Amino acid sequence: MRNLRVPQTVVCWGGGVSERKSYPSDLSDGQWSLIEPVITAWKHRHRSVSGHQGAYAMREIVNAILYQGRTGCQWAYLPHDLPPKSATYYYFAAWRDDGTDQVVHELLRCQVRERARRLEDPTLVVLDTQSVHVAAGVPSSTTGRDPAKRVPGRKRGLAVDVLGLIIAVTVVAASTHDNAAGIALLDRVAEHATTVCKALVDQGFKNAVVAHGSLLGIDVEIVERNPQETGFVPQRKRWRVEQTYGILILHRRLVRDYEHRTASSASRVHWAMTQVMARRLTGANTPTWRDPQTVAV
Repeated sequence: MRNLRVPQTVVCWGGGVSERKSYPSDLSDGQWSLIEPVITAWKHRHRSVSGHQGAYAMREIVNAILYQGRTGCQWAYLPHDLPPKSATYYYFAAWRDDGTDQVVHELLRCQVRERARRLEDPTLVVLDTQSVHVAAGVPSSTTGRDPAKRVPGRKRGLAVDVLGLIIAVTVVAASTHDNAAGIALLDRVAEHATTVCKALVDQGFKNAVVAHGSLLGIDVEIVERNPQETGFVPQRKRWRVEQTYGILILHRRLVRDYEHRTASSASRVHWAMTQVMARRLTGANTPTWRDPQTVAV
């Protein structure tokens, strides 16, 4: 017995049509329709001088980025029926550098909040950090050791709303104090979500973050843990950021930081959350080992 993948028709820019079996990470027609206008508009603004439209459809480029993020494979190990590293990395880097990945992410975030009957931008965010190991070859200048968690690598900081949606992300060396990461997150929150007036943080953040928040017009509250509680005890509203970290770790490219540039690490977070939100908006669930598999008889 073997698992079957549903055939998917792929239309290339040159007009050719090919068929391949779809991967679980592929965008459905409904999911692609959510982000296609942004990608198509970008493509029209970046036409080749020679008029060549490229050998691969933009949908397939996005599928390749999502496949790699979900499986964690190296660039050279992308499947042969997806665009190769040369094409996929070109667009990944271009969209990272000009912020297109964030535009796509923000478009879906606003739609998810609207579906939950909330305003586009929140008034409250939750901040937290997560230290992760790095892969061999990652520049030592962007890494360090987190003395509290005893993790050598990088520190990933998130600011999320009460739905667990990402408002801001920062990636720094793991040796960076939570205060510095928190200040950077608050700056990004103030820049992208001017409606935020309150932020919740844990005891790892100190008075420097509170003081910086007051300068930005954001009331930062340090949520203290009850000393009588043992083990992991979810804190009201603050648990959302822990949930988001748990969701992101399902994308194996984020389990360990493989990126040479911290900007690429942040882009991986945006693409992972984009995939999560696209599934939510279309009512799709991520396949798990518990799901029954279609088999050949």
